[in-house]
Amino acid sequence: HSTPRDKMSTFAKKKFPLLGRLTAIAAVSGLALTACGDDVETADTGDADGETIEMAIFQGWEEGIAVSELWALVLEDEGYTVNKTYVDLAPGYSGIATGDLDFVMDVWQPVTHADYIEEYGDDIELVGEWNNDARQVIAVNADAPVDSLEDLADNADLFDSKLVGIEPGAGLTERTESYVIPDYGLEDWEFTTSSTPAMLQELDTSLAAGDNIAVTLWMPHWAFNSYDIKPLDDPQEALGQKENMTTFAHSEFSDTQPEVFNWLADFKIDTETLQDLEEDLFVAEVDQDDYPNTVRDWMEENQEYVDSLTP
Repeated sequence: HSTPRDKMSTFAKKKFPLLGRLTAIAAVSGLALTACGDDVETADTGDADGETIEMAIFQGWEEGIAVSELWALVLEDEGYTVNKTYVDLAPGYSGIATGDLDFVMDVWQPVTHADYIEEYGDDIELVGEWNNDARQVIAVNADAPVDSLEDLADNADLFDSKLVGIEPGAGLTERTESYVIPDYGLEDWEFTTSSTPAMLQELDTSLAAGDNIAVTLWMPHWAFNSYDIKPLDDPQEALGQKENMTTFAHSEFSDTQPEVFNWLADFKIDTETLQDLEEDLFVAEVDQDDYPNTVRDWMEENQEYVDSLTP
């Protein structure tokens, strides 16, 4: 993984404006749609002649926020007007199904969002898969002498028999308690939970001190770019299988917006590139209103890749 940037040297400089996406899996609220597109600027360089796209973005799901903010600018550069709506899972799927929203880019398959796809499947359609490397993991410092969850129990003394988790109600937390701990003989370990920012702070502190640490995490996540850490193998699949991150749209989107549909269907982003974009957004002190400026800077640094998105 890449060497931590200068901005990572002091944890106090970091800001975590959004909780980890896995909290949303366990506790989806029924918040009303919150429109965030009032200040969207529309470029006139493309051929869309100002056609409006209603983009849904799942609140708190960092990888989805990153690619959505990227595509909002890409579409604006092609002449579209983009309205971004940050929303929780349930109202987001409902909005897509009714056609009030056009598409959302962070649908996890085949497990995490299975219930939503089953509920709304008749009124939404798969656009495309853009990354197939999504998974929940236990991560440790890269120089720790363990490579698999099977190695942890025999090396308990190196980690003070402690595993650091995120929110108590998160799906990752439940999976760790119900499967990882019993399947890999970690019943004698202390499993602490509080919040994603607290876990990341403890990770930062331990690595700065040169101490071993084991944390619950997921991939893609910017921490794998910013810190010298590694995911442990999970031969028993206690944390579940790899998943695909996909885009879904309302059932008529391919007919009403065929150009955008085809671009999104072909969209791919590898994990390292995605984590690099996430790092720029979520490690630095970037407010949501400033996401477009930050993403624009990233686009200029990755212009060849950006140009390939709309051939």
